[in-house]
Amino acid sequence: MNIGIMSFAHIHATSYADAIRRIPSATLTAIYDTDFSRGQQASTVYDVPFFADITQFLANPIDVVLVCSENVLHKEMVIAAAKAKKHILCEKPIATTLEDAEEMIAACEENGVKLSIAYPVRYSAPIRDLKQAIDAGELGDIVAIRSTNRGQNPGGWFIDEQLAGGGAVLDHTVHMVDIMRWYLDSEAMEVSAFANRYFTELDTDDAGIMTIVFENGVVASHDASWSRFPQFPTWGDVMIEVIGTKATRKVDVFNEKLNVYSKDQKSLTHLYSGNDTDFDLIVDFLKAIENKQNPLISGYDGLKSLEIALKAYASNDAKKAVTL
Repeated sequence: MNIGIMSFAHIHATSYADAIRRIPSATLTAIYDTDFSRGQQASTVYDVPFFADITQFLANPIDVVLVCSENVLHKEMVIAAAKAKKHILCEKPIATTLEDAEEMIAACEENGVKLSIAYPVRYSAPIRDLKQAIDAGELGDIVAIRSTNRGQNPGGWFIDEQLAGGGAVLDHTVHMVDIMRWYLDSEAMEVSAFANRYFTELDTDDAGIMTIVFENGVVASHDASWSRFPQFPTWGDVMIEVIGTKATRKVDVFNEKLNVYSKDQKSLTHLYSGNDTDFDLIVDFLKAIENKQNPLISGYDGLKSLEIALKAYASNDAKKAVTL
């Protein structure tokens, strides 16, 4: 299967490119980027042709494209790829507005191509184990969820609202509310949130906390931030605690680790030892395309998680709970 990558703006792009190299049935055949030097650099690293023109890029015999651009460019790249009849895996968040997300989903449906959103947390082994336990009824009826996604400030275009569409609340909310929806098979109906600058002097939010009420009555809280300092032992955390009438289970995705001590700037480093979720995401998406099946994560999943994050901002602005 021939794969093209549209932009290396996102930090996951190199991880996905490395994953493709490890899949015998997949070949990275073309790279497109709006940033010429960034595209050229990726072309050199992966020994793959670089195209600065999107039309020339899409004219290649590509089966699948991975969209890893700045968030604000997702819409135009996805729609162009859909019209060129390419299946698409798009980085999260799906878009920066619900209207753009809806247009992207419609374009893919109209052109008969699959659209999936990159939520690799769904492929974490302990996250999937907890999903199986919930579905098997081991926790009983779910009554509450608590989650966190706290990491280091990514810098670059991530902290430019014109390119990213938001700050830490957008960046670090969509992953975990996607897991909540997946676990509960229920949609959010109300969001209450606070977002502000607590750790930096950025022009955008670097932290926020929210309460989400789901249609099935479950109440969830989520703590999203860029609060980890550079010397912290690991990039951050991705934690979820599910409280049921029979049992409570807690998972921290990055807690599968080895402790590495040194005399460098970081005296302690947490070396992640869990499964490679980016690799598993790519493998599963390509398998779905090959077998003409729907991917595990749909464009609609991307839209609904984006909606919750945007409602968090709306709640913060209105200083009250907002409904979906």
